[in-house]
Amino acid sequence: FLHFLQLLSNILLWDGIVQEDTLRDLGLSKLLNRYLLLYLLNTSLALDNIEKCDKVVACLPERWFQDLKSGSTLPELLNFCQHLLQ
Repeated sequence: FLHFLQLLSNILLWDGIVQEDTLRDLGLSKLLNRYLLLYLLNTSLALDNIEKCDKVVACLPERWFQDLKSGSTLPELLNFCQHLLQ
């Protein structure tokens, strides 16, 4: 998990340099939704899972959320949000 989290963090550091659509596709659609979320869904320890989800959220660029309405999220984060709600 930590290797994928570090990779996500490194990819998202390119925010503002690489096109946002490319970063969201690579970081969120591919890495988060395919690998990190699969790991999180199969983690049984609730407290450990919360800490890992918190680390994922800390990687996300804040500016991606500035223009969103309250209670909404990025389409690429819908599955992750559903996991957080459970």
